[in-house]
Amino acid sequence: MTSPDASSDAAPESAADDAVSDEPLAPERQRALDSVLAVLREADLDWTPLSRTSLSVDLPGEKKLQTPCRFDVGPHALGVHAFVCRQPDENHTGVYRWMLERNMKMFAFGFALDGVGDIYLDARLPLEAATADGVDRLLGSVLEYADGSFNTLLELGFASSIRKEWEWRISRGESVRNLAAFRGPLRLDDLGSPADEPA
Repeated sequence: MTSPDASSDAAPESAADDAVSDEPLAPERQRALDSVLAVLREADLDWTPLSRTSLSVDLPGEKKLQTPCRFDVGPHALGVHAFVCRQPDENHTGVYRWMLERNMKMFAFGFALDGVGDIYLDARLPLEAATADGVDRLLGSVLEYADGSFNTLLELGFASSIRKEWEWRISRGESVRNLAAFRGPLRLDDLGSPADEPA
């Protein structure tokens, strides 16, 4: 089973950037970039520069172990793009409906799709709001939303693959520990129980 956690790209295509310019950044743009770097340092997170105004970082989670995230400091806004999971295998309408309903309840972020249908969390923050506190709140939000939505998106969009994986592992006596969260919602025990559990 191809992991739904595997992105076709680390993040969506970035907008044109002045990556090779020797011109200094506008003060508000530099301040926003400094805020992002300060928050990442404070959180002890390693990042990879993509250009002088763009960087990527892997955010740790629990249900979703890592969330690849890109920060783009544009001329007018800070963009944050976080990969959640690859394009659903099935039930696209159910997945998209759930995402749209969640969009109405989230701070700053909304679910979005890239050109191949992979699922992202996307936010734009005006540069004047991109202070250390503002960036820290965005970071907390992306962690909460990516981690909190991951299992639901898998249940909705990858149920058949999860069931097949469960059956395959059970038939070979393999561990099903990382599928345990789906046992109830997808009625996986109807397909068989691990050998070390009572029938």
